[in-house]
Formats: sequence, structure tokens, C-alpha cells
Amino acid sequence: MIESVVLTVTGMKCGGCEANIVSALTAVEGISQVTALNKENTVSVEFDTEKTDLDAIKNAITGAGFTVEAD
Repeated sequence: MIESVVLTVTGMKCGGCEANIVSALTAVEGISQVTALNKENTVSVEFDTEKTDLDAIKNAITGAGFTVEAD
């Protein structure tokens, strides 16, 4: 099943930060679309719940050096 989520992510300061997050997330199997907006502190992700989950998405973002804010 395809699911979409919008996460609040802090630590993004520029387009390079956005690109780092997009790169980290597109490397995760099951993620089909990523949009990172540093000015809004948001990352939108579309993913296949049969291949990945929210924890893996959050881990990829924190692994790239950014902070996912609690819901």
C-alpha cells in the first residue's frame, strides 16, 4: 500500500541540505517520492508500506544529520 507522510525536520539550511535528505531517502527501498523544503522545515515522503516503514524513513533522515521533530 502506498502511504504519504509529511515530517517536520530541523537542521536544513539550504538546497544542499534538501539534496542530502532526498539522496538519503531515495536510497531506502520502497520510497517513491521525496520533497524536502528547508524554508518550511518539512520533508514529504511517499512510500510503499510493504517495503519500508516510518521508522526507516526517520532513521535515514537522522542518519543524514538532521532531526525529525515529534508529531
